[in-house]
Amino acid sequence: MVPRSSPLVASRLDEFRLIRDLHRRFGRTGPAVVCGIGDDAAIIRPSPGRHLILTTDLLAEGIHFNLGTATLEDVGYKAAVANLSDIAAMGGIPHYVLVAVALPASRRPAEVEQFYQGLMGACRSHGVQLVGGDTSASLRSVFISLTMTGSVEPRRALTRNGARVGDLVYVTGTLGDSLAGLTLFATGRTPRSAGSAGRKRFLLHGDRYRRALMLRHLRPTPRIGEGRLLSTQRLATAAIDVSDGLSGDLAHVCEQSGVGAEIEASALPLSPACRAYAAAAGLDPVGIALRGGEDYELLFTVPPHKRATLERRAREAGYRFSRIGTIRPKRIGLRLKGIDGVSRRLEILSYRHFQAGQTTQREAAWSR
Repeated sequence: MVPRSSPLVASRLDEFRLIRDLHRRFGRTGPAVVCGIGDDAAIIRPSPGRHLILTTDLLAEGIHFNLGTATLEDVGYKAAVANLSDIAAMGGIPHYVLVAVALPASRRPAEVEQFYQGLMGACRSHGVQLVGGDTSASLRSVFISLTMTGSVEPRRALTRNGARVGDLVYVTGTLGDSLAGLTLFATGRTPRSAGSAGRKRFLLHGDRYRRALMLRHLRPTPRIGEGRLLSTQRLATAAIDVSDGLSGDLAHVCEQSGVGAEIEASALPLSPACRAYAAAAGLDPVGIALRGGEDYELLFTVPPHKRATLERRAREAGYRFSRIGTIRPKRIGLRLKGIDGVSRRLEILSYRHFQAGQTTQREAAWSR
């Protein structure tokens, strides 16, 4: 709730007043920032002996988010997480963010503040400082562009091209929760598979499962600590964040590394809420895990001789790492070993921009 005394509570947007108020509310920075919000560009004193990480994301209303099912505060939080997750996948530490926003004149200043509250709520949890950006008018929709910087020690960055045949494939956390949460938002109802044990289980836990899945969609967790562990301890050979879906993101790693992979359906980590949702909706939970994006978990590969060290360090840190497959020769391609033990070609079900005729996670919210 925005207090009525806030300078941002006004009837119309004013660019320069907006910039001044953003500077006042969110422009606190540390000594490494020589010049921040309010000038032509930010000036940062670089950290000695570290490599710079740069990442950017563009979010468009109606493609990446729907303001009928998410608030601008939710959108701001998730926009930050998308960039934080990119830096986590590189094994880095995030530092600074620049934000460009285009808004229709119908948006109230209080809504803009909500967006920045969500954004900085995610950023401040990881010590990220807002140092600049841009504002613009748009005709109808909201457009958001974030650029975030981070750093990593030389020769410690995790990339997509280091996987080798025989490496083990791991993921953090659980998969498919965000897609299940998005579908619950889109349909606005509990799945209907009348009389099924899955529906009864979902109804038994009711609000708790629904809230858990919706929260995983709106407020995902960037795996900064996990990425740092993999990087600083030299445990991973390759990594990527699961933003578009496990099947497609695994394909990116394999393509960049020149390898194939076999994933085991029985090993995919699924939350009780996601399993119950799938059973209630009459869906294959494995399909949800393979297709669902925006979980922002890390997918990474580890040499077999480092498995024991990885799993010991994960236990010590309280991280959840699940081994889900093995890197194979390129000629094998991408394979999925089913629950029945039969290995089949792994279909790429992930989100792809500009893919004609494709029904995707992001489109699902607007097409129902």
